[in-house]
Amino acid sequence: MPDKMTREQRHRCMASIHSRDTKPEMTVRRYLHSRGFRYRVNVKGLPGSPDIVLRKYRTVIFIHGCFWHGHEGCRYFVMPKSNTDFWTQKITRNQERDQERRTQLRQMGWHTIVIWECQLKPKTREATLAELERLLHKTYLDNLRPRKAVTYAFDTEPTPLAAEEQVGYGKS
Repeated sequence: MPDKMTREQRHRCMASIHSRDTKPEMTVRRYLHSRGFRYRVNVKGLPGSPDIVLRKYRTVIFIHGCFWHGHEGCRYFVMPKSNTDFWTQKITRNQERDQERRTQLRQMGWHTIVIWECQLKPKTREATLAELERLLHKTYLDNLRPRKAVTYAFDTEPTPLAAEEQVGYGKS
């Protein structure tokens, strides 16, 4: 990109960048589908239109490009030398918006996972995807775990689960 771009040139350049069905997204989606996970993509009804939504797991996945979302400490995130003010403001705003969306989703009861583009490079891809699968299974099991026994006003004692011991159970 040239040093000085007009607003229209910058818009045309930015419009050519696709935000859906990127290679990292497709990698994660293929992996999840091959493992039996079913999901929806870019659900507009949720804050930030998450890249992948696993309703059964109450989990959303955002797949972020290291440059566009300002992945600190990543070798793929280097601030451009030209038009630095513009890029600093843009990337900072992207990071703020990402944080706001994740907070909104957590308040709605969703678990959020962020996968960075660099985590899907060939050296780390297998470990990243295996960890994602482990995390999804853990989340699902945590959601199944009963929280607290509910006692209704007309009950004298909470009804025990079938696996819980009762006084005198099995004695004749």
